Amino acid sequence: MTHTAAALAAMLAAAGAHAAVSPESCDSRSFQIVQHPSAASFEARAVWLDARLVRWPGTAADGIFKLYFSPNGAIAAPVGGKVDGSAGAIVLETSKAPVAPAVAERFKYVADGALLRVADGDVPTLSDLHRQQLVLVQEAPDGTVRAATRIQAAGALDDLYAQAANLDKLGVTIEANRTAFSVWAPTAQQAAVCVYTGPSGAVRAAYQMTFDRNTGTWNTALPGDMTGKYYKYAVDVPVDGAGIVRNLVTDPYSVSLTTDSKRSWIGRLDSPRVKPAGWDTTPAPQTVRNQTDMSVYELHVRDFSVNDDTVLPEHRGKYLAFTYTRSNGMKHLTALAKNGLTDVHLLPVYDIGSVPELACDTPQPFGAPDGDSQQAQVKRTANTDCFNWGYDPYHYNAPEGSYATDPARGETRVVEFRQMVQSLHKAGLRVGMDVVYNHTFIAGQNEKSVLDRIVPGYYHRLNDKGGVETSTCCDNTATENLMMGKLMTDSVVLWATQYKIDSFRFDLMGHQPRAVMEQLQRKVNAATGRKIQLIGEGWNFGEVADGKRFVQASQLSLNGSGIGTFNDRTRDAVRGGAAGDAGEAMIKRQGWINGLVYDPNALAGQVAPVELLKTADLVRAGLAGSIRSYPLQTYDGKTVPLEAIDYNGQPAGYASEPGEVVNYVENHDNQTLFDMNVFKLPLSTTSQDRARVQVLGMAVDAFSQGVAYWHAGIDVLRSKSLDRNSFNSGDWFNRLDWTYRDNYFGTGMPPEADNGKDYALIKPLLGNRAIKPQPADIAFTRDAFRDLLAVRASSTLFRLPSAAEIERRLRFFNTGTQQVPTVVAAYIDGRGHDGAGFAGVSYFINVDKVGHAVVDPQAVGKRMKLHPVFMKDGVADKRATQATFDGATGTYEIPPRTAVVFVEE
Repeated sequence: MTHTAAALAAMLAAAGAHAAVSPESCDSRSFQIVQHPSAASFEARAVWLDARLVRWPGTAADGIFKLYFSPNGAIAAPVGGKVDGSAGAIVLETSKAPVAPAVAERFKYVADGALLRVADGDVPTLSDLHRQQLVLVQEAPDGTVRAATRIQAAGALDDLYAQAANLDKLGVTIEANRTAFSVWAPTAQQAAVCVYTGPSGAVRAAYQMTFDRNTGTWNTALPGDMTGKYYKYAVDVPVDGAGIVRNLVTDPYSVSLTTDSKRSWIGRLDSPRVKPAGWDTTPAPQTVRNQTDMSVYELHVRDFSVNDDTVLPEHRGKYLAFTYTRSNGMKHLTALAKNGLTDVHLLPVYDIGSVPELACDTPQPFGAPDGDSQQAQVKRTANTDCFNWGYDPYHYNAPEGSYATDPARGETRVVEFRQMVQSLHKAGLRVGMDVVYNHTFIAGQNEKSVLDRIVPGYYHRLNDKGGVETSTCCDNTATENLMMGKLMTDSVVLWATQYKIDSFRFDLMGHQPRAVMEQLQRKVNAATGRKIQLIGEGWNFGEVADGKRFVQASQLSLNGSGIGTFNDRTRDAVRGGAAGDAGEAMIKRQGWINGLVYDPNALAGQVAPVELLKTADLVRAGLAGSIRSYPLQTYDGKTVPLEAIDYNGQPAGYASEPGEVVNYVENHDNQTLFDMNVFKLPLSTTSQDRARVQVLGMAVDAFSQGVAYWHAGIDVLRSKSLDRNSFNSGDWFNRLDWTYRDNYFGTGMPPEADNGKDYALIKPLLGNRAIKPQPADIAFTRDAFRDLLAVRASSTLFRLPSAAEIERRLRFFNTGTQQVPTVVAAYIDGRGHDGAGFAGVSYFINVDKVGHAVVDPQAVGKRMKLHPVFMKDGVADKRATQATFDGATGTYEIPPRTAVVFVEE
């Protein structure tokens, strides 16, 4: 049978499914109230391709296909029996017509099966159909059920409500003495907004909202300016296995919240009451002209100050710690800025779901350097303490409350976040955000699930049974769906315009479509009137791998986009092995800076010398910006483009332009560089030489074309006591010491969950006192890092803006079959290049324990002298000043374990 839209609406009313929300409902202690329980649960094996077409994979196009609906969620469809509990059904026609190319491309991952089509006469009913429980049934001629399934709805909702892409006022809007609310909830049977006077206490009133059939939004506008009050939505939605439920839920577009995100805050971000003094007139530093000018320090808000005695106790670990311009931490950052650091990238500072925002635990571990009591104490409070990396988004558009002094007041976190940004800008540092749009903290009908409780089954990427994909560690979002992509874009625009965020680092960006990222790039640049730099993790894995669902924003798919991805090629060549190594592989797989072939450790065994040659070529590839087309003479004497050099079956050169490459040797993931060198350097290596090896790793990054990216504390030999995954390891394993007395190596066995399998290897290392650096070692790396920053900042030759300029100006020597593989040597021609500062520069990194002479035939007769940074009285690495150049022969003498730069007059 078929039903008109009016008839379906009448059924909804008759079933009482959208009865008005009472104030009492708003004050319910439960975040969810079941209005009508379900009779059965169904997998979602079929997929809406658009508003009218359905693909049912693996199902033959025979029998009768009916789409049953129930406003009460009461459908039962037992195989071999008859459908029960429905309010009616429409018959779907089988179709053999070709699917539109754009639709076919979007759903190319959906397996073959029956293609079904909504009849012309039933098209007007679709909007109301999607607000009910829907079950697709394949019936035998006698009406018995052969198979039944739900249908994944994103394709239909995107088609039906395409106009929603143009909405610009989702969430709360206050203007003309009225307060308007708008939430996209196209499958809801009713929606209301519950308004509260304060962050706690009873509801003030409940207001019904009106459904807009063109956009799928629910809206209401109330008289007066409600700034300072709070709200939640009450939405009635069909949920598989539950029935029709009333969810009391915060706004996905919340701009601030109460403690632990219980209520959304009503307010205007452009109001003077949430702006620090001078906010509108404090400019961001103009230090980045091209993306390659970026030199980034990745920092966690809590790590920055929780251990800093020069910050008042009540502000340690908070946004306001950044306003202490004379604190040890801010003096450290200011010194980095003065030497050339351009950006501080903050680990997630949007609202997160894992840290209690009030009265979180602060354990005080103790124990022997190789003891296990510390990790046991951290483990006991891991889920209730004040620390987490924050890769668990709760509300994308609101600042995290645990970093605010008063998380209960929505205004507080907004003001204090802005004070942090303002202080960093005044210190000469731009501010970047680490954003995680690839997953949410949780999905489904859990209390801390926001998106899925407003539009069940829409915002997350589903598998072939309708379950949420979890390849990113958590519940994957589907940014290929219109409104999830819009949410990501709107969120980035909000942070850039309202908080003056200068750049963004996208977690697991390869799970986003390239097209959506490029659209985001255009919109945020247009909204701000400036270039906002975008970088991210371009890893290729999971259900989207190799373009299975769309062209990804991944390493090999972003060529020409201008969006940067992290360069694992250089990381692995420098450090040795791979990020996922465990057991003896962590020790035996040495890298270029820590002894491969030339200084084997006890487990290294016999490694063919050619492996060192290949690794040196990978380092050179990174120094050349990993540009696909850059020609390099390789260890075998051939000259090939970098894309022809192998890196684990992938091209070593993968980018079209240097701005598409982010070079790093350490970040928050995996072991720190110091800790990795603990595993790989021979045990006899002195603490002074361990510090020198740290500087060599930093030098590779500093001299590489592309974006330079550093993990906070790399410059002070940061250790996490060998922890390979400190995301929930508490303050204890994530501390920083801005007094430069301790790097926190040997502060206990790292947490057992991620490290226990390697305890036999870890324990003797942590107990070895000779490994732990002295304050003098920390001071050396601190100052050497600042010198490297100053060298990079001194000349645009280290930051060439295009592949063409790199190919034209960068030349390696000491290459090919006769090279010294422990020394990389390069010359960059500065003639005619804006900002070069010199006619040319030559740089060298000698990782060997002995000095080496290398010859540049093209340097014969030139006047080369040490870079001014290495000539200053306070240069950190006095050994580097012993490097020499002989113009008669073009010979450079480079001391052992030294990075140094010469300039041409």
